[in-house]
Amino acid sequence: MKKLHQVGSAVLAVSSMVFGCSPSAKTDKKNSLHPNIILIMADDMGFSDLGCYGGEIQTPNLDALAKTGVRYSQFYNAARCCPTRASLLTGVYPHQAGMGWMTNADLGTPAYQGDLSKNVATIAEVVETAGYETYMTGKWHLSNTRKDKGMVMDNWPVQRGFDRYFGLVGGAGNYFKLPVFSNNTRYMSPENFYLTNAISDSSAMFIQDHFNHHPNSPMFMYVAYTSPHWPLHALEEDIEKYRDVYDVGWDSIRKRRLEKQQEIGLWEDVPELSPRDERVPSWDALSEEQKKDFARRMAIYAAQVDAMDQGIGRIVNKLKELGQLDNTIIFFLADNGGCAEFISSGKSKNLTGNLADTYESYRIHWANASNTPFREYKHWVHEGGVRTPLIVHWPKGIDKDLNNCFIRDYGHLTDIMATCVELSGAQYPDSLNGETIVPMQGTSLVPHFSGIMNGKGPIFWEHEANIGMRDGDWKLVAKTPEAEPFDSGTLELYNIQKDPTELNNLANQYPEKLDSMYRAWKKWADFAEVFPMDTREYGERSNTYKRQINGEFDLNFGDWDIRNPYDIAEFQIDRSSKLSGANSAEIRIVKISEKPDDAALMWVFPTGEAKQYKVSFRAVANRNTKLNVTFEEAGKNSDVLATNVFQLSTEVKVFSLNTKMIVKPTRYKLSFGVGNNPVDDKIWLDAVTLSPIDPEN
Repeated sequence: MKKLHQVGSAVLAVSSMVFGCSPSAKTDKKNSLHPNIILIMADDMGFSDLGCYGGEIQTPNLDALAKTGVRYSQFYNAARCCPTRASLLTGVYPHQAGMGWMTNADLGTPAYQGDLSKNVATIAEVVETAGYETYMTGKWHLSNTRKDKGMVMDNWPVQRGFDRYFGLVGGAGNYFKLPVFSNNTRYMSPENFYLTNAISDSSAMFIQDHFNHHPNSPMFMYVAYTSPHWPLHALEEDIEKYRDVYDVGWDSIRKRRLEKQQEIGLWEDVPELSPRDERVPSWDALSEEQKKDFARRMAIYAAQVDAMDQGIGRIVNKLKELGQLDNTIIFFLADNGGCAEFISSGKSKNLTGNLADTYESYRIHWANASNTPFREYKHWVHEGGVRTPLIVHWPKGIDKDLNNCFIRDYGHLTDIMATCVELSGAQYPDSLNGETIVPMQGTSLVPHFSGIMNGKGPIFWEHEANIGMRDGDWKLVAKTPEAEPFDSGTLELYNIQKDPTELNNLANQYPEKLDSMYRAWKKWADFAEVFPMDTREYGERSNTYKRQINGEFDLNFGDWDIRNPYDIAEFQIDRSSKLSGANSAEIRIVKISEKPDDAALMWVFPTGEAKQYKVSFRAVANRNTKLNVTFEEAGKNSDVLATNVFQLSTEVKVFSLNTKMIVKPTRYKLSFGVGNNPVDDKIWLDAVTLSPIDPEN
């Protein structure tokens, strides 16, 4: 059945099942020249923030791409930054890529190792085999954080298929001053730096350089903005555009956004707006001071999105200038829904002062508006957490009759790899670098560009035991509270086609449907190695990993702290298998000092429950010398729970000491101090362990 539908200013025929417009000819186009591919991702941006998805934020460049391209009304991510990025770049589910959770912990299974698996291939690694030059700018966040700190680079962009890279390897940071990387080289950002602009300008520069040096080769570029992820950092001239916009409050903004979504044709049948989150007060209930603060927060957030859009405009203009826009396919999407996290740190809480001194978020109040009309947020797999805008622009490859239209077929992150493989002419590998590669899990989007359904099947989610499955019109979903086991009794069932805001749970009406979908989900979960699911909160997972000391220095000095303010010693990794393992810590004294902690190697970790520890290590020296070992509470006026001065020699020995009972659930520090040793002393150290002592033995 077809009906008329208003899209922009034109009335066009619509397939109510799949597309917002009808193309003139439903034939699958093939292009003789492989297109350039640019994949752009926003960070923590809600479904309705862009102008072309109903928002009031000024995004003219993305709106223009949508007007001369297509938009998806039902495209899905993986609910969180690391899992989404892993799935997007590899075309498999996050767990299959080693990223079932986050990069700041290895939870002990391949699916949750927090480090991009060697059994997957990135888009860059695949398309380079078809002659593509490959580039990346922005946020990586796919390498274990401990490895990053130790400068272990096996999973950094240039080691995973990218010819050139600029950006931040980790997940977030101060937009005005932070460590950034050029390929594998780390340096501090210069003066007058703003990260969003640096990502945009580097992208435009890479495009210019590519066509200067490789005019006959196509390019693949991945542009991963941190915008608008916290902290709330923007340029004042951009914030000023929104000075009064959010004085009306989140209730009015949510209502206006849904109305605009209806006007632009995003919905076939306008959904019911989900109720305001019960944790969010009505705008009218706030004091004037609170209103001023929250309006400022959203103005800064909007400015962050605005700056990203400006940068995308510079990227597009560079392609136009070089005559490459028509044969470049541009994808734009977000890694998860709006972020409800409460973030408040930094030197200052004053959001009207020097923003570089602040570290704040816009909080659940505005995240609820960002995800209009849905409920829930980043972390969870209800629609507010996993539904993303997707804009695709490709003048040579998308039927012009589809321009400014919405594709109603649903899609998933994994489909981007399948699309890139088809467009590039590359062969997806069975093996790479001697490793067996997980098969692609997605379905190419190319048929959509000619108005043809692509036969998409079921898609699945799991993140922190929040689970979900979409199969046709139906969606199975469950939300699991932190630190509680998953309960199949919490499963919900929705007809997403009729109820996209998930307000009418049909689990009791269709128990057989619920059961069959849950069985299908469990089969997928076994296949993707989702089990065992972990519901511990973020800090507990991280703390447990932190208690697993990098004592063999396999990850160099990853997660070790080095105290050396007076340059008394030189610290380096010895890879000559001097002691028990391949690596050891080598410390050489170069200056005379009086205090042992003037130069020290330290491991700081949270102890959790009350217990005693046994500290053990292996050491050797170039001559008879000493090593000061202390176990104490971290911070000022700390309690010392164990200390000893060990006598070292040229003979390798194992040393140990026991701590007193720890009674405070706080952070403790294990220190190896050498600051008062003679010049030219050399000490080698490895096999460092922290073992809880069983009080019954």
